[in-house]
Amino acid sequence: MRNDQDIEGQVSKTDGDDSGQKRRTKKTIIDPDGRLLLWWNIMFAVSCAIAVSVDPLFYYLPLINTDKKCVWLDKRLKIVAIALRSVTDFIYLLNIILQFICPYIDEASRKLGRTEVVTDPRQIAKRYFFSRYFVIDVLAILPLPQVLFTNNIFSKVRGSRVLDKRKFLNAVGYFQYAPRVLRIYISWMNLTRTASKLARLVWVKAAFNFFLYILASHVIGAFWYLFSVQRETACWRKACEITGCISTSFSCNQPSSDHAFLDDYCSVQTPNTTLFDFGIFLEALQSHTLESTNFPRKLSNCFWWGLRNLSSFGQNLRTSTYFWENFFTVYISIFGLLLFLYFIGNLQTYIQLATERSEEIIKNMRVKEREIELWIFRNQLPSSTKQEIMPIVQHMLEEKKDVDVQNLLSHFPIELGRKIKRYICLPMLKQVPQLQGKSEQLLQLICDYLKPVHYNQHSYIVREGEPLDVMLFVTQGIIWNFTTNNGERSTKCIEKGSFYGEELLDWGLERSALPKLSDLPISVKTAKTHTKVEAFALMANDLRTIVSRRSTETTSHVQAASAVQAAFRRFHEKKNERSLQLVEGNKKIEMLSALSPKGKRS
Repeated sequence: MRNDQDIEGQVSKTDGDDSGQKRRTKKTIIDPDGRLLLWWNIMFAVSCAIAVSVDPLFYYLPLINTDKKCVWLDKRLKIVAIALRSVTDFIYLLNIILQFICPYIDEASRKLGRTEVVTDPRQIAKRYFFSRYFVIDVLAILPLPQVLFTNNIFSKVRGSRVLDKRKFLNAVGYFQYAPRVLRIYISWMNLTRTASKLARLVWVKAAFNFFLYILASHVIGAFWYLFSVQRETACWRKACEITGCISTSFSCNQPSSDHAFLDDYCSVQTPNTTLFDFGIFLEALQSHTLESTNFPRKLSNCFWWGLRNLSSFGQNLRTSTYFWENFFTVYISIFGLLLFLYFIGNLQTYIQLATERSEEIIKNMRVKEREIELWIFRNQLPSSTKQEIMPIVQHMLEEKKDVDVQNLLSHFPIELGRKIKRYICLPMLKQVPQLQGKSEQLLQLICDYLKPVHYNQHSYIVREGEPLDVMLFVTQGIIWNFTTNNGERSTKCIEKGSFYGEELLDWGLERSALPKLSDLPISVKTAKTHTKVEAFALMANDLRTIVSRRSTETTSHVQAASAVQAAFRRFHEKKNERSLQLVEGNKKIEMLSALSPKGKRS
């Protein structure tokens, strides 16, 4: 059996001597189904989710300087985005290395009912290198945002091909997202396949779907911000084409020019749609979101825009005639509709699953309640006891706790369990010849040590010639007690209300010293169940405990009685001594009175 952390594998190596003998050395390999990889898969799935949430931060780097009509980068956000992206990329890299060295279970052997772990490094590397996962991981780890966005490439490009370069930049952003989002899906599927308990948790699936919705709103809001910056610079370039101004990159790092005329051509407070229509990006310009260095404010505003339009499928968007703007709104509408249908489908599945589980729980509760009521009826418990039992059982079932009907007394409070055992077993104990005439206290003590036991049909309890270490008090079922020794056949039927193994009482109670387990009586007959049997068992070891407690209590009582007698004796002795002293004192007084002068005259 493999441990959770590692399994021991043996690798054969050939010595370089002439004998050609093989020596075996041990090496530790990672268990593909162990707890270590499970926790790594959970951490990697969380890392993938964080990575996809970090990438949109690069889209918030450009800022508009309305006074100089130029674009600059938020340096503080740039450092934070690069640091977070580097951490997630490092985890991606560790996962790639792990895939090259981690053993795997051969699926062909698993289908045949075996579990064969492949530990050959070449096979492991070949399997991962030629799989689709390797290509996805490599594309996901490419540092495209760090290279493209942090160098302010969108403001450095100049000339007639500027729009083509921007389209390429946008395509790169979309391209980077495809493998990273796909890696989240793959990690989630691997995690739910290896962690079956996690896959059964409905709230985990619901949380994952909700995260996808929030992530989509976050990404769409970030793209809206980036496209708003690009549309602002596009308006500046168009104004330059109209007025014939000097070609510029509109970068704040370049020498500034007089661009006051842009306030007339690219006004956002009183926009002139005939010159340039900002469309859905006008809201970002009018709210001064592109100028703000307050990142939380900017992030929340863009996130709300994405969430609002994704939820409404983009119905309230007023677009211009710009092709890529319309393409973006169509994408929002279709993607929002797909997410809605996906969530509605999953919600229906979750509701159906929850309903089925609820119905199954209610059904199991009813079955358990019927079984317990039948157990109460078979044991003929009074109605007052039933009224104590059922609320406890119903409370446990409502809390989804498993109630073992075969060991029902263990679920009850100690006093209630003791009360039930005494009600069922005391009448049977009083029928045992060895216990007749015994005190009620001893019988109750024996009841407290009885344990419920169950035997299947046609199963042996004890065989002839084996030590007899148990005494049974049958509450349900039939036991055959028979012998075939010396060719003689003797069979006895033990039914409900009867007992078996009373020889154990002779071993335990009829001895002056504490009985030894090595001196257990030998069964002269075989005990075998005819049907399923329910009984209460008095084990030999428990009987020794009862005898020990009884002898201890008897000794204590004797010692207490002796102490009382000794005290009473000492009291009488002291009393007699005082009486003698009083008599002697009276005699002395009389003698003194006789010797006095008054006595002489008289």
